[in-house]
Amino acid sequence: MYKRILLAYDGSVEGRTALREGALMAKQCGAQVFLLSVVADTGGVLNEGGARLRQLGFEPIAKLVRGEPAQEIGSFARQIEADLIVVGHRRKSAFERWWSGRSWAYLIDYTDCSLLVARNVISDEAMKEVADRTSN
Repeated sequence: MYKRILLAYDGSVEGRTALREGALMAKQCGAQVFLLSVVADTGGVLNEGGARLRQLGFEPIAKLVRGEPAQEIGSFARQIEADLIVVGHRRKSAFERWWSGRSWAYLIDYTDCSLLVARNVISDEAMKEVADRTSN
C-alpha cells in the first residue's frame, strides 16, 4: 500500500511513538523509510532517530532542516514523493497553541499524501520483538 514513508521526528516521547508506529507500518508494507527532523539548534535528534531505525533493520534516508515544521515536512514529503507521513502529537492548552504559533496545527495543509498521527505507545522491547519476528 505505502511505498515511501516519511517519519517526522523531534526526539520527544510523542516523536518516539510516531517513529515506532511508522516503523511498524513500514515493516508491514515493505516501504522505504525517510526520516526528517526540523530543529532550531542541533542534529542530535536526527542521529538518535536514525540509530533507533537502524536497530530495527532500516537504512533510513535522513535529513535535518531548519524552519517551520509543517512547511518543511510538507516540502520534503513532496520532494521524496511520500505516500504517508507519520508524526506524533503532544496535547497543548489553548494558551500554549496560541503562544507557540501554528506549527503542527496546519500540517495537513502542506501535504499531498496521507498523514498518520501516531498515538499508540509502543515500547522498545515490543519493537525489538516485532523486528526479530519480521527479520527471520
